[in-house]
Amino acid sequence: MLGLLGIIVPVLPGTLLVLAAILVWATEVATRDAWIVFAVATTLLVVGTVVKYAVPGRSLRANGVPRSTLLFGAVLGAVGFFVVPVVGLFLGFVLGVYVAERRRVGTAAAGPATRHALRAVGVSILIELAAATLAALVWVVGLVVT
Repeated sequence: MLGLLGIIVPVLPGTLLVLAAILVWATEVATRDAWIVFAVATTLLVVGTVVKYAVPGRSLRANGVPRSTLLFGAVLGAVGFFVVPVVGLFLGFVLGVYVAERRRVGTAAAGPATRHALRAVGVSILIELAAATLAALVWVVGLVVT
């Protein structure tokens, strides 16, 4: 549960927590079925991680938002994380994307570009959450089976 929460609130490494929890369980149970569950969950999480970067990245390129804008948003998000607890990461990211786009394309076009970037980040979070949820469901099935 903490891993899934870590995906929604990007303070915790959610996917890694889900994977670690399933690994600990597989190690404790130590049966063939437990290791199969771990392998399936790991595969889902790896595929989810790949897709989480590929799909939004393609969308951003199609809408003309460069990676440098996201990088600037990520840097300001990291600063915001320490300046304003809890919401600073999100606020810093949004501000960073907007400032980078305003500098790049001007005031009028910065708003739509910022919305595209935020939509891409939202899609990325949903993809990661879906993959982690599927991995957790595989683990629940593994609990029932073993």
